[in-house]
Amino acid sequence: MKKRDAVVALLPLLAVALLVGWACSRLSSPPPGSEALHAQEASTASTAAPRPQWTGSPPHAKYVGSESCLTCHEESTQRFHKTKMGRIMSVNPRTPQEQRGCESCHGPGGPHVETEGGAKETMMTFKKGAEPVEAQNATCVNGCHEKGEHTFWKGSTHEMRGVACVTCHKVMESVSDRYNLAKPTAIEVCSQCHQTRRAQLQRSSHMPLREGKISCSDCHNPHGTVTQAMLREDSVNENCFKCHAEKRGPFLWEHAPVTESCSNCHEPHGSTNARLLKVRVPRLCQQCHIETRHPTNPYDPTTGSRFVINRGCVNCHQKIHGSNHPSGFAFVN
Repeated sequence: MKKRDAVVALLPLLAVALLVGWACSRLSSPPPGSEALHAQEASTASTAAPRPQWTGSPPHAKYVGSESCLTCHEESTQRFHKTKMGRIMSVNPRTPQEQRGCESCHGPGGPHVETEGGAKETMMTFKKGAEPVEAQNATCVNGCHEKGEHTFWKGSTHEMRGVACVTCHKVMESVSDRYNLAKPTAIEVCSQCHQTRRAQLQRSSHMPLREGKISCSDCHNPHGTVTQAMLREDSVNENCFKCHAEKRGPFLWEHAPVTESCSNCHEPHGSTNARLLKVRVPRLCQQCHIETRHPTNPYDPTTGSRFVINRGCVNCHQKIHGSNHPSGFAFVN
C-alpha cells in the first residue's frame, strides 16, 4: 500500500520531466524536412545571379547604331517601329537624338555589343522597378519631352510622388490610339491610381468619359501645371467654361458661390444626384440660405405655400447661375 502511494506521488513529477524533455527536443532539433528546405534556399540564392545595378554609360562609350540591336532584339524592334515614336525615329528623325534610334533612350550600346550581350549595367532599361525612376524619367525629359505639355513636369505632383513615365506610357508596343498609353484609354491609365475617381464615374450622373466624348486630359494635364489639381486652366470655373460657355457671364446679378467655384455645388467626376449636384435640392441651397427670407422648413404641403412646388428652389429661382434681367436679383428671371 505504501509503495502504491509512493508511485502515485511520483506521477506528477514524471509528467513534468517528460514535458520539459519534449520542449527541449523541439527547441534543439529542427523540424523534419527543414534541412532540405534551408539547403534549397541556399542553393537558389547562390545560383541566381543578382541583377547588375545600373551604373550609367561609361565615358567615351561608342554608339554602334540600331542595326546592331537587330541581331538579338529583332522582334521587339519590329514592334517598336509600329509605334508613333518608332515611326518618327525610323522614318522621319528630326534631331540628332532621334537619329540614334534605340540608343537615344537606352544609351550607347558599344560596351553591350563588345561583350556580346554583357555590360547590361551600362544600358538604361525601362521595366518597372528595374532602374531608378529619376534616371528613367530623365531619359524621357532631357532633350526630348521638356517643352509644351511637359514644361511643368519637374516639381509636379506626379514627379514629386515618384511616378515613372512607363507607368502611364508604353513605348515599345502600340496599345492605345494616341499618346503611347500603357492602356487602351486614358481612364484606364489614370484609374491605376485614382480608384475613387473611377468609382465616381460609374455613378448615374457623370461626365461623359465612359462614353468616350471627353478624356481626363481635357481638364487635367498629367505632366504638371501651375494650378491646383493640375487643371489646364487658371481656375475651376475657367476649366468648366470651356464647355459650359453659357454659364460664363458676365451677369448683371451674380450668384456668389457660382462666381467662387463651380465645385461648391457640383461634383465634376460623378454624383448620385441630378446635374452632378453634391447634395439634392433643397438641401444644397439650405447649406447657405438658412433662416433667410424663407422659413427653415418651407416644404410642408399643408401650408399651401408656393415654395413647396416639387420641393425645389430652382422651380422659382431658375437663373441660379446668374441673371441679366433688371428685376432678377433673386435669380427668378
